[in-house]
Amino acid sequence: MARREVVLLGEHHDAADHHRWQLQTLAALHVLRPRMVIGFESFPRRVQPVLERWIAGALSEKAFLEESEWEKVWNLPPDLYMPLLQFARINRIPIVALNVNRELTRAISEKGWEDVPDSQKEGVTRPAPATDAYKDYLFEIYKEHPRAQKRGSDTPQRTDSEFLNFVDSQTTWDRAMAEAMAKRLGGTVAEQPLVVGIMGGGHIRHGYGVPHQLRDLGVKRIGTLLPFSAHGDCKEIAPGLADAVFALPEAQAEKPPPPRLGVRLEQAKDGVTIVDVTEGSLAERTGLRAGDSIAMIAGVRVTQLAAVIAAVRAQPEGTWLPIQVKRDGKAVDFVVKFPPKP
Repeated sequence: MARREVVLLGEHHDAADHHRWQLQTLAALHVLRPRMVIGFESFPRRVQPVLERWIAGALSEKAFLEESEWEKVWNLPPDLYMPLLQFARINRIPIVALNVNRELTRAISEKGWEDVPDSQKEGVTRPAPATDAYKDYLFEIYKEHPRAQKRGSDTPQRTDSEFLNFVDSQTTWDRAMAEAMAKRLGGTVAEQPLVVGIMGGGHIRHGYGVPHQLRDLGVKRIGTLLPFSAHGDCKEIAPGLADAVFALPEAQAEKPPPPRLGVRLEQAKDGVTIVDVTEGSLAERTGLRAGDSIAMIAGVRVTQLAAVIAAVRAQPEGTWLPIQVKRDGKAVDFVVKFPPKP
């Protein structure tokens, strides 16, 4: 892998062991190729100056997370990625932001590539067309997408404009990350850094996504590595899945605490929506309903899923939490009364 131009390390974003494996692999590659660049899917291009200040040691961890707008952009605990970021800082390895703003991929998903103005595409060039195999893979994902579920009795089809736009959005995402990495490969072979991409495994599997776009950009020596559960179904490890698959032993997981509110939330375009309310839950007893859009918590306006989750988790037992929701176009106020600790 150390002889490649680009090495892609897959992950399930919320799997801590995947990130530990990535760190171990990064360390091994760095021994062989000290000249390295690390690209992160988790950062949009606009935060590149913040990443450079982080590597220079000009930001504390707290300041870095605030200035990179981590909660707004990624909605995952920063502890999952911080060891990787600290490894880059300690070894002065440049970090490159691979992603584009979600507004761009969302616009393409709604309108298609052609109908989004070039001025909004952040310099991303037209993606190489998706292969039929990639379309098959994406179609299985699309069928579970909320937009496809809203079709009611209509069965999603590969010819649906919504699906074609979904493919455009995914290939734009792949292209943006591929271009950001390819730009770091200038100079002679001896001078080139090893570019390592940290990203979701779906962008890597079978070479459909980012590897396909890298090849279209002229990058040929690409390595793909994926973590895999040691107790997973070996039938999933099909030929061509990746250059290597690493079987990670199962870790004993902590039993998750019961939901404090008893709601299932979803990030919507204009805020956070309650998708489902558990029967008999604190949320149901308070009067919250599926379809409510959370507008304010404790008098503070919220628009991001991570902010809502953090506010609820931080609320001490035995206290009251004001929540304002939008329901049928009107603001409705509730007070959630958290029971005292038994």
